[in-house]
Amino acid sequence: MEIRFPAGILVVVASVLLAACGATLPTRPDTAPLAACPAPASAPVVSEAVVPPPRPMRPPRVALALGGGAARGFAHIGVIEVLEENGIHPDIVTGTSAGSLVAALYASGRTGKELENIAIGMDESALTDWSFPGRGLIRGEALAHYVREATGNKPLEQMKIPLGIVATDLDSGKPILFRRGDVGTAVRASSAVPAVFQPVKLGTHEYVDGGLTSPVPVRAARDMGADVIIAVDISQLPDGGDTSNALHMLLQTFSIMSRSINELELKEAEIALHPRLVGVAGTDFTVRKKNIEAGREAALAMLPQIKAKVAMQVPVVR
Repeated sequence: MEIRFPAGILVVVASVLLAACGATLPTRPDTAPLAACPAPASAPVVSEAVVPPPRPMRPPRVALALGGGAARGFAHIGVIEVLEENGIHPDIVTGTSAGSLVAALYASGRTGKELENIAIGMDESALTDWSFPGRGLIRGEALAHYVREATGNKPLEQMKIPLGIVATDLDSGKPILFRRGDVGTAVRASSAVPAVFQPVKLGTHEYVDGGLTSPVPVRAARDMGADVIIAVDISQLPDGGDTSNALHMLLQTFSIMSRSINELELKEAEIALHPRLVGVAGTDFTVRKKNIEAGREAALAMLPQIKAKVAMQVPVVR
């Protein structure tokens, strides 16, 4: 027996089903098929946020960049003494001109106190081998010989602390970083003040004072991998001092030339020390202890900042 339901009942049932599915009843339910319920949307997958592992860190590579300034370079020794007394041992040393001499001796293994004793007992006349007439008043070979003996005849690449010495290529005018070879020749080239020292010839190139292009070798230290650079600026600012003789006039000229170069390079150092050497001429070798003490005072004044910088951690680059 066939059972028939009134059309009104079918409409009500269809409405209920469609409402449950979120659908709309067709205008003519007698001609349109009943829409099936759509498949339920899948629930969103909740996943935990991926947290990258912490980057490995390491202590910074600390560099000591020692600038040029002739006899004012004794101040570098005072800085080294303060660093050693506070357990700060640079991983890299760079030097220009007078700074190259101190840098070479320090990199060879000399302590700050040993450097002070060497400085006090130094006979500067023993480093002066006159050569006149010529392209310079001093040959510079006596200086090179002294450096070789004081460093135990170690080449640059065998120093206890990685060492870089900056000179200037006389042909191109560019700074050159010596990292291998004879340390005496490198210091001689870095210290070869034009017209005072003869240029140093290596192969087809001639080299002169590194202070012409890099008065404080900060960029050289960065090129050698330094993360934190302690720069020591002993340059003499133009101060209207005595220029009555040729040497004083030449040093005053160098001060004028290097001032703007120095300011730019020092901006790249994390720590810049400026020992108070007011009135101390680069030609005055009689105030060695005073200069050493000036270096100590400059380092002690900045010691909290130095400690903070060398204690920080830097990311390991893979």
